[in-house]
Amino acid sequence: MDERKFLSLLGMCRKAGKLSCGHDSSVESIRNKKAMLCVFSSDSSDRLRKEIERECEFAKSPARLLKSDFDMDEIGRASGLRSAVLTVNDSGFAQAMLKALEIREDD
Repeated sequence: MDERKFLSLLGMCRKAGKLSCGHDSSVESIRNKKAMLCVFSSDSSDRLRKEIERECEFAKSPARLLKSDFDMDEIGRASGLRSAVLTVNDSGFAQAMLKALEIREDD
């Protein structure tokens, strides 16, 4: 597992404009079917995770849900925005992040 690569990709994704940070912008990208990967911080609440999961089911979103090992502060340092939830709105970045964490696409 390459945690530094994951965090680096998170920063690049933000700079490329392919990252939605926070509840409202994540829900919007899910509803618009732009989200490919939904990342939760390790300190995100169960309530938030269930709410986002329901949004994905309702919108029939292709987004994959991932609870990371990074807390909000680590995500904030990498992306520039401290958030408990964010969505990656690019399939290439999403696949690279999953690969960095050694998560197979079909898991």
